[in-house]
Amino acid sequence: MARIALVDDDRNILTSVSMTLEAEGFEVETFHDGQTALDAFNRRMPDMAVLDIKMPRMDGMDLLQRLRQKSTMPVIFLTSKDDEIDEVLGLRMGADDYVKKPFSQRLLVERIRALLRRNDAISTGEVAVTEETKIMERGNLRMDPLRHSVAWKGQDVSLTVTEFMLLQALAQRPGFVKSRDQLMDVAYDDQVYVDDRTIDSHIKRLRKKMRAVDDDFSAIETLYGIGYRYNEE
Repeated sequence: MARIALVDDDRNILTSVSMTLEAEGFEVETFHDGQTALDAFNRRMPDMAVLDIKMPRMDGMDLLQRLRQKSTMPVIFLTSKDDEIDEVLGLRMGADDYVKKPFSQRLLVERIRALLRRNDAISTGEVAVTEETKIMERGNLRMDPLRHSVAWKGQDVSLTVTEFMLLQALAQRPGFVKSRDQLMDVAYDDQVYVDDRTIDSHIKRLRKKMRAVDDDFSAIETLYGIGYRYNEE
């Protein structure tokens, strides 16, 4: 049974969403602010977190930043309907997805399930041995899908589930262009719609992490208006 942490200062949302998730078979913990949630996470990390952005004591952005120092667990942001800046910033900081308020609880459940399925397949190794699960080496890059490990020039790089899957999709065929639509299909289930900006934000975050271990990293090329390409170095 997956444990989901809901962090939101709106008690109505906490009550209604937790009831829905518990009815779907999840174990749910609720928190009214980011600091309380972080204190609890330091004692026991959940399997996934659903975070509001605007909260007292510690907002969702600060909480995500603290989480990413110690965990790559899937994170979904709840954002205001018109808050596009927060959506983009959250994705760049390492969130895996976002859902706009007001939202369909069924949609939120589907996105939670999609992220957990991908996370479980990667972290537990309970997947068939295929081209997608074999250790892959492309020049300076080494990826082990069954261990969810990535190394660049021998240095470990910590990636979220979504970042890992996007890098894997690009690196599998060096020199070939992947459109944003193709990358969406890789990273999200059919029932989950995301726009181009979401993929762009994940790629920017991925590049930032790779450049943290190598200032000269340039293997992921942007082809404006077309998509992205991995160039083997």
